[in-house]
Amino acid sequence: MAKKSLTLRNAKRKKIFQLHKSKRQKNIAIAKDESLPFEDRLTAQIKLSEMPRDGSRIRQRNRCALTGRPRGNLRKFGLSRIAVRELASWGQIPGLIKSSW
Repeated sequence: MAKKSLTLRNAKRKKIFQLHKSKRQKNIAIAKDESLPFEDRLTAQIKLSEMPRDGSRIRQRNRCALTGRPRGNLRKFGLSRIAVRELASWGQIPGLIKSSW
């Protein structure tokens, strides 16, 4: 199990990202558009730097929905490899059968 504080911090980052998503994308598009004047692109870059760092998508960590484990996650299930193996053994994931021979 991951520490509760780490999973809560990650949830906070996801929430902040959703709040600032549209503003951030708009400023990034302006800053990258070379057809605009340099001053406009510079002001967009300054606005980007003033936004909260936790509002960036890259600051989020993929974590297991059950245990909060940060490594070995399977995106398809949103779970860590260990949790997927256990649930597959018990037959809890529809359409997934753990093979044994």
